[in-house]
Amino acid sequence: MLDREEFIKSLVVENDTKIVLVVLDGLGGAPFKDGKTELEYAKTPNLDALAAKSEVGLVHPIMPGITPGSGPSHLALFGYDPLKYEIGRGVLENLGLGVDLRPGDIAIRGNFCTVKEEDGRLIVVDRRAGRIPTEENKRLITKLQSAIKEIDGVEVTFTSGMEHRFALRLRGEGLKAGVPDTDPQKVGEEPIEPKALAPESQRLADVLKKLINRAREVLKEEPKANFILLRGISELPSIPSMRELFGLRAAAIATYPMYKGLAKLVGMELLEVEGSTIAHEIECLKRSWGEYDFFYLHVKKTDSHGEDGNFEAKVKVIEEFDAFLPKILDLKPDVLAVTGDHSTPSVLKNHSWHPNPFLLYSKYAIPSGISEFSEKACARGNLRLYYAKEAMPLILANALRLKKFGA
Repeated sequence: MLDREEFIKSLVVENDTKIVLVVLDGLGGAPFKDGKTELEYAKTPNLDALAAKSEVGLVHPIMPGITPGSGPSHLALFGYDPLKYEIGRGVLENLGLGVDLRPGDIAIRGNFCTVKEEDGRLIVVDRRAGRIPTEENKRLITKLQSAIKEIDGVEVTFTSGMEHRFALRLRGEGLKAGVPDTDPQKVGEEPIEPKALAPESQRLADVLKKLINRAREVLKEEPKANFILLRGISELPSIPSMRELFGLRAAAIATYPMYKGLAKLVGMELLEVEGSTIAHEIECLKRSWGEYDFFYLHVKKTDSHGEDGNFEAKVKVIEEFDAFLPKILDLKPDVLAVTGDHSTPSVLKNHSWHPNPFLLYSKYAIPSGISEFSEKACARGNLRLYYAKEAMPLILANALRLKKFGA
């Protein structure tokens, strides 16, 4: 019996239609200001007008009640079962930064953070070190790399990311993933000591303990970034490409390494964005329009501001994207989908389990009769409530890229 991806693959028909998937990271919210979410509060005349011509609904990234990370929630939107393909955040961060990963390597996503000693305990007071500037990050990575090149025969490679983020690759014999994050996920807590979940991961846990202690010594005089937290400790998985499964020449337009890494993992071409704004991303889309069938366009700041609890800033990013929406429509995509990978309500300052609004526009879509793009409005739409992994077959169908099943 064919599994889900193989079944869809068996129905794929290639043609010259154009598809755009816009992911406003952390788009969904929960009631906060005047009882409204960020999307409900934002002025979005262009999204509202498009919703009136589109099918709309809500999507669960994984399943009801499950709060997802960005990796599995994006993977679901790309048409993969996130429970079947588990991808560590460390792999995504390293790939997104162009780090060479080989089977057996350990890939980690790191945060610079701020700690202090309190009653003999080391306490995290800022998990993101005040979101230090990227240039400061580069200085710190150079400092760490100069001081820590190997540990117990394991090669250590640090790579600078954006703001407080960095990637870490360990290469050596006998390493096996199976060590949880050292990030306590909240301030006022101690960093978590690396612990092996199975005997085969003990060597990795021992190496990480020594690495963290060395990093603390190197960074001890830094005013903000005086410690590191390690997340997504993982190995390179095996996953089929979007070209193999869906017959798509796919391209990614993203400015943050993790999302580039995820796109690269599923076989997307990473397009060069000459800047970091939505305007720069739209220009990249226009430049590359004739070369690909499928474009994934990622907007990060909706999520960043949600995590910071900054309701007004998240609203402004939504409104900024809305102002650029006509430029995407001017390209006349055959299918345009707009959604979030997960919800990041400002009231929670974190990812949440809330479903995401989803808009699907094509000339074959049956409008829901709803002229508003928001959580409450999409809940009344004709797509109703479904799983994110089911979005790709709908997108392909509206692009006339799936043939009939059965006689």
